[in-house]
Parts: sequence; C-alpha cells; structure tokens
Amino acid sequence: MKRILNTLTVLILSLLLASPALALDLDSAKARGLVGENANGYIGAVQSSGEVNALVNSINTQRKAHYQEISRKNGTPLGTVEKLAGEKLINRAPRGQYINRGSGWVKK
Repeated sequence: MKRILNTLTVLILSLLLASPALALDLDSAKARGLVGENANGYIGAVQSSGEVNALVNSINTQRKAHYQEISRKNGTPLGTVEKLAGEKLINRAPRGQYINRGSGWVKK
C-alpha cells in the first residue's frame, strides 16, 4: 500500500510540475505558426486545436477588455481602437509570423 501511495505521489507531482511546461503561451504559439495577428486587433488560430483555441479565446478576451477600457477613457469607438491596435500589432509582428489583413493568413 505504501509503495502504491509513493508511486501515485510521484506521478501526481510529475504531472503538476510538467503542466506549466506543456502550457501554450502566446509567444511560442506565434513562433510555431499556430496563431497570428488579425487586422481587427485580435489573434486567430492558423492551425486549430483545443489548446490553440483556448489560448485564442483567453488572449482575445483580455484584449477586448483592454480595448474597451481604452475606448471608454478616450471616448473613441471600440471598432476604432480595435482597428488601430490591429495595425500596430501587424506592423510589430516579426518576419516569419502569420498575419491576416483581411484576405487570409500570410507569413510576414
């Protein structure tokens, strides 16, 4: 019984410690060509998967909240803030990453 508990403890600790290393972050997803910047200020999935879609939803929710705050503070329509952010993010994207100016994904 003690051996089983020790094995389970090691297994659980291994899974807990490995999870952050397996988690997908925005920079690595962009570098791997899984996501890209859209002209509307939000990221999109270039190669869709459950993990990629979860990342896209999370990042876009955070971005929208930020854009709404900027919109409110400046009295600027949300659509204008999104469009300006999209232009900036596309311009800042390094070579080799995916962008979408409205006609589909292309490598910059």
